Amino acid sequence: MRAQAEASPPERIRYGLTPFQRALPFLPLAVLGVVIEVIEVMDWMRGEPYSAGAANPFWVWIAMPWLPMIVFPRHGITLTPSAAVVHNLRRRTIPWSDVQGVQAESSLGQRTVVIYEATGRRTRLRAPVTGILCWDRRFEEKFHAIERWWLAHRGPDWAPVPPPWARRDGHSTSDGNPFAPPA
Repeated sequence: MRAQAEASPPERIRYGLTPFQRALPFLPLAVLGVVIEVIEVMDWMRGEPYSAGAANPFWVWIAMPWLPMIVFPRHGITLTPSAAVVHNLRRRTIPWSDVQGVQAESSLGQRTVVIYEATGRRTRLRAPVTGILCWDRRFEEKFHAIERWWLAHRGPDWAPVPPPWARRDGHSTSDGNPFAPPA
């Protein structure tokens, strides 16, 4: 009975930023806080009075691990059987039947997952993402899981939009989206 419960597919999957990726924007502030605190402690050791505001950068540094959870609470994607729920600045639901492709693309040294819709819209996900400063060693695994989830849940009424080179009217898309419908 237990093996059967473990074998059932999950009802939803959630991918977001890694903890390091969430904390990365605040790293310079944390370093600055530590430097200021070290300078204050050195002044105190020399006998100079300890200022009342000296501990503020230290406490900001201590609070750093929790700040990204407050500032960037939900960037990523939730995969459900009926749709991809994209959590960027706004929450957006994309039905799997409208998705024409899922690709990993490189831009400015980062690889991100891009969802192509039948309307021609491209949605670049904020997570999962990988790059030089924001490395995610499970990026490929997450990308392929999103792709497999789409293939498994796109439904029997899904129909591909023909690529631009296969169209007889000779029209191509202007933005380079291979999944965009004819204009």
